Amino acid sequence: MSSIPEGLKYSTDHEWAQDAAEPGVVRVGITDFAQDALGDVVYVDLPSVGDEVTAGAAIGEVESTKSVSDIMAPVSGTVTAVNEELDGEPALVNSAPYEGGWLVEIKLSDSAEVDGLLDAAGYAAHVG
Repeated sequence: MSSIPEGLKYSTDHEWAQDAAEPGVVRVGITDFAQDALGDVVYVDLPSVGDEVTAGAAIGEVESTKSVSDIMAPVSGTVTAVNEELDGEPALVNSAPYEGGWLVEIKLSDSAEVDGLLDAAGYAAHVG
């Protein structure tokens, strides 16, 4: 069974969002379920700081030994940070999907979008 932490919000595309330290900013990553389905992650292609992203649109790719999958933005806004650690250690996505394996931080253009995401129970039912 995949880990689905309480207190995060989840997209049906298997991304999670969590309030970051800065108000109006969320940290985004892929779920334990998604990394497990991908297999060993060998490369992560992320957007650049300053890029505008749209909820539901691809913002990058995760490449594993099995496949290449799009990373979908769970919210719309502006990328304020990318996880540089993943350049040298993409396997963090596998080993710590909710901690060191986060992908980007996005300054929300509409904070109400977060309310439209699933809670842990909703995501568990989605992947159930």
